[in-house]
Amino acid sequence: MSAATYALLADLLVVGHLAIVLFIVGGLVLILIGARRGWGWVRNPWFRAAHLLGIGIVAAEAWLGVDCPLTVLEAQWRLRAGQSPEAGSFVGRGVQWLLYYDAPPWVFTLAYSLFGALVAAAWWWVPPRRSR
Repeated sequence: MSAATYALLADLLVVGHLAIVLFIVGGLVLILIGARRGWGWVRNPWFRAAHLLGIGIVAAEAWLGVDCPLTVLEAQWRLRAGQSPEAGSFVGRGVQWLLYYDAPPWVFTLAYSLFGALVAAAWWWVPPRRSR
């Protein structure tokens, strides 16, 4: 593949990464709002299981000291594109600014664990409906 193809793939991956983050963070917000407003879809067991699994994977990676595979793959593709992992296109840099922060690993482990606890508590506060 060409360098331009790897650059495009890296940009698409970082946008997909952002979509996953928005699903996890926004999902909790929507669950809590939807419970108050009577939105039935926030009790969908498939949505809720995917949401809990998503933050569970993120928290487990942090506890185990595993780098996010999406971040690792993006960095590899950026290198193959002749870019530094921190560089990229305008879109890539903009999305990276939203996703990546410079802090000690324990800060992320704590944040992901607390957020995971909130998602688990939401399972109790706003239980999903039973599958048929």
